[in-house]
Amino acid sequence: MRPGPAILVFSSLFPHPGEPRAGLFVAQRMFRVGQHRPLVVVAPRPWFPLQGLIRRFRPHFRPPAPDHQVLDGFDVYYPRFFCIPGVLKFLDGWFMYRGARQVVARLHAEGRVQAIDAHFAYPDGYAATRLGREFHTPVTITLRGTEPRIANYRLRGRLQRRALQRADRLFAVAGSLARVAQGQGIAQSKIRVIGNGVDTKRYSPVDRQEARDALGIARDAPVLVSVGGLVERKGFHRVIERLPGLLERFPGLCFLIVGSGGPEGDMEAQLRAQVRAAGLEGAVRFLGALPPDQLKFPLSAADVFVLATRNEGWANVFLEAMACGLPVVTTDVGGNAEVVCSEELGIVVPFGDGQALETAISQALQQDWNREAILAYARENEWDNRVTMLLEEFDRLSGHHG
Repeated sequence: MRPGPAILVFSSLFPHPGEPRAGLFVAQRMFRVGQHRPLVVVAPRPWFPLQGLIRRFRPHFRPPAPDHQVLDGFDVYYPRFFCIPGVLKFLDGWFMYRGARQVVARLHAEGRVQAIDAHFAYPDGYAATRLGREFHTPVTITLRGTEPRIANYRLRGRLQRRALQRADRLFAVAGSLARVAQGQGIAQSKIRVIGNGVDTKRYSPVDRQEARDALGIARDAPVLVSVGGLVERKGFHRVIERLPGLLERFPGLCFLIVGSGGPEGDMEAQLRAQVRAAGLEGAVRFLGALPPDQLKFPLSAADVFVLATRNEGWANVFLEAMACGLPVVTTDVGGNAEVVCSEELGIVVPFGDGQALETAISQALQQDWNREAILAYARENEWDNRVTMLLEEFDRLSGHHG
């Protein structure tokens, strides 16, 4: 909580007591910046009058957040904004702006807003650029993977494009997202690709046999692991579909699923039903959500990390798996091929090709991987380099507007 002008991080996806893992990738990135520059966070929360009734049937729907908390030494504010589930989404940006305005106005009056750093172009980036114009503050937007989908909507796509045009600087976590922005008429000179990094002190290999013993997994079993929110986009069900064929080739195969529901939904019941229907109870283990410090154990117990995802920006979890020595099998969407950028790191397959996914997993389980090369690549992608680039950009921005 350093005094003075600060970078105001603006993201509707951010951890709070009701959703401790929401937006961790935003917090991890920006709290590292906050070790070098003053930082304050405004994390607008969607709200509408009847959502308490919905929680009676869906207990995890929009869990309440405090108005304010101090997280890792930084002030985090959670103003509410009006948002009806599933409808009128083209109004979310305006309502987010109105909901956050009072908090931002107070911080600005206190001299605590040097720049606004929004994450996701719509609705967050749109709301942030409105705030930036009102308070004469420079705005950056980090493109994180939702932008290609939003661009396909007529009204939301138009508002997203307006936000990209109004922002002073765009950060893309992957080159594919930079190209999406350029396709919407944004000059390349306005965009800088700064991917996410990995904390190799937190994510590092532990003894495989020790990790397997702790999880009750046979020492000679072939083991796959996936980590992520239990939502359709992440594709756990696509991996489960391929398990019967894989079990014929790899008896005793074990598939570890690490994660829980989140802001995008919760497919755990459907996934468990899929496992039961296929008679795979002995092959699939649901480990639930694990704190970051515990993820290295299932990652170290596994042979291959797999994520059959439908859409990604820059998936940090790939680097976290590689930091534990795992090769990655994933789909050719978003920035996945930019992270898994070499055949010595893993295998990238076309999205929607189930047979290609199964073949790649089979190959990855049999291949003799150079684990040291995988670990070295993870070390090359430590957070320090990314933070240095971000600091340069924020300093340049504040100097330009100073």
